[in-house]
Amino acid sequence: MMRFLISFLPFFFLVVVLQEATCFNQHKELSHNIRNKLKGRLAISLSHSPSQTAKARSRVVYPAEYGADTSGARDSSDAIIKALEDAFSLESEAELLPGVKDLGGVLVDLQGGNYTISKPIKFPSSAAGNLVVQGGTLRASDAFPTDRHLVELWASSSQKLSKTASFDDLYNRKLQQPKGIYYEDITFRDILFDSGYHGGGIFVVDSARIRINNCFFLHFTTEGILVQGGHETYISSCFLGQHSTVGGDSGERQFSGTAIELASNDNAITDIAIFSSAVGIVLRGQANIVTGVHCYNKATGFGGIGILVMLAGNSQTRIDNCYMDYTAIVMEDPVQVHVTNGFFLGDANIVLKSIKGQISGLKIVNNMFTGNPNAKVPIVALDGVFGNVDQVVIDLNSVDGMGLRSTVGKQSVAGNGTKWVADFSGVLVFPNRINHIQYSFYSQGGPNNNNNNKFVPHAVTNVTNNVVVVESDKPVNGVVSFLVEQ
Repeated sequence: MMRFLISFLPFFFLVVVLQEATCFNQHKELSHNIRNKLKGRLAISLSHSPSQTAKARSRVVYPAEYGADTSGARDSSDAIIKALEDAFSLESEAELLPGVKDLGGVLVDLQGGNYTISKPIKFPSSAAGNLVVQGGTLRASDAFPTDRHLVELWASSSQKLSKTASFDDLYNRKLQQPKGIYYEDITFRDILFDSGYHGGGIFVVDSARIRINNCFFLHFTTEGILVQGGHETYISSCFLGQHSTVGGDSGERQFSGTAIELASNDNAITDIAIFSSAVGIVLRGQANIVTGVHCYNKATGFGGIGILVMLAGNSQTRIDNCYMDYTAIVMEDPVQVHVTNGFFLGDANIVLKSIKGQISGLKIVNNMFTGNPNAKVPIVALDGVFGNVDQVVIDLNSVDGMGLRSTVGKQSVAGNGTKWVADFSGVLVFPNRINHIQYSFYSQGGPNNNNNNKFVPHAVTNVTNNVVVVESDKPVNGVVSFLVEQ
């Protein structure tokens, strides 16, 4: 046994030495690998190439990695613009609309930062889409230009429309642009846009299928959201106000700016609250829908407008289920416009403004109006003269404390004599315009009740200034029920 142990010991010591040598080499190799990885990370940090990390992070771009200051102490304009440029430069062979590169759903994540910017975050001019910007705050510095917007989807070859652009200008816009659409399927969500009383919030030009969701717009002096050209911009679940207030603001008379302006077609504004601005919504395009909007931006009594429907003669607008809180809807020569299921509070009403004197296909039905019973403000008022009126229905509205106006009038007149007069001038919307009359004559007999079973000839003898006159050839105790339409 002793002889076996003596012969085994040299072999045992050899194995131990070899294991130690192997462990030493492994630790040496591991340390070498760690040092190489640290050097690689340091090289990435020193080279300021977060675009490489963006690719490694499933196509997520973080402006903070480009030097953007999440605290807002330093200007972050250039860093955010560089992050967008890198997002647009990510390789992709897919397309959305022809010529619009599909970025594959790249996410520009603001990471809840509070970023100060001194110039607009202007998107690259290369046509692209399928991108999301989310989660943070953009605030204009004192140096921010007063005629620009915090974020601009505005390609260099696009032209900004004037405030007086006509229907033909909008219709021919696509023909004037070499590409037509530059941005598609771009989403802004969970962002606060604070313009700091320097310009506006978002400017969207020649774009399709843009989403602005769950965003907050403050302190704009021009427009919170401005859309020109393109179509299908969807604005939903947002709050917009020039001043932070919940109503009853002492400075309401000085509110200015426009919360949302759409010089574009086929857009939707849904579930929005507009709490301070001179004008809540301006519509200068066709086939737009506004639903679930609460406007208490500036009272009409102070010169404010809740919703302004422009593009006279070509409106084609639907306004449904909106709450007009002391602010009016003004429509210029409305053609094919529906206002339905709305609530108008505090003498808020609808004003029809004549540009060329044309109204066609207008329906104002099933709304509620509430106001001051002493003022008796008409629920629908005319601003100017309309010579061409066709297919207008204003009816079935519930009115409390305001002046009922309608294109349909009903009235019963009882009397003992030969003339029955129904005056609809206080109800009908348009002056001296009755297109249809229907009446029934119920005879209760003559003065001596001798004519109960005799027919008394009668007829409409005059229709002037919305007053209808029915006369009989003999005195009779009768009731005449009138139904008139404009």
